[in-house]
Amino acid sequence: MILRLLLILIVVTAAVLLVHWFLREDPKKVARHLRRGGMWAAVIAVLLLAATGRLHWLFALVASAIPFLGRLLSLLRFVPILSQLYTLVQNARAARAAGTSSAGGGVGGRSQVDSRYLRMSLDHDSGEMEGEVLQGAYAGKKLSELSESQLYELYEECHREDAESAALLQAYLDRVYGEDWRERVSSEPFAGGAAPSGGQMTPHEAREILGVADGATREQIVEAHRRLVQKFHPDRGGSTYLAAKINLAKDLLLKQD
Repeated sequence: MILRLLLILIVVTAAVLLVHWFLREDPKKVARHLRRGGMWAAVIAVLLLAATGRLHWLFALVASAIPFLGRLLSLLRFVPILSQLYTLVQNARAARAAGTSSAGGGVGGRSQVDSRYLRMSLDHDSGEMEGEVLQGAYAGKKLSELSESQLYELYEECHREDAESAALLQAYLDRVYGEDWRERVSSEPFAGGAAPSGGQMTPHEAREILGVADGATREQIVEAHRRLVQKFHPDRGGSTYLAAKINLAKDLLLKQD
């Protein structure tokens, strides 16, 4: 029973992979591969039947298959249609994804906050944070790849070298470990740190922080700000630093509007 289920699973998986390849591949290549595969399958079948003394079965099979052969070959005319349909579906998905991305602040929006040591990504929907270390001993690593002790080492370094990076990493540690982590580091944690002054933030940085595209409307900027504040305000488990950056980004972009 188990062997039969395993065989069925293998056959179904092979069929799905075959259909996926069939739809994605160029129709001319499909026809060429089918002809070549059919020829080899026929040769192998003939050799097996001859070796087992059952070659007469082949003649009976060919005789019974002749009525269906014409119908099967006629189906090949649908290959270009299926290929075009697959292309249309893929293009529609790509266009929908591009529209979501360019809208900014919409469903699935992401923001980016950079500092000297970190590039932090903020998810508008879930409130999750992920960061990439830009320099130091852990350069090139994701924060999620570092152990708790390694994150504390990174925080100590940021604390010594760059206050803004330390404040940004503190926001991440608060989100992941709560405030208990503060008792396990030797440096005095920052209180949250204020964002840089408006003259230090560029419009490009402001758009990355809010996750909006160049040319975003006033409504898109306000909506992105609202969603971010709901997730990263200090009263909702965020930090003073992030809230200040988000507010400053909104003020800068609306002033330009």
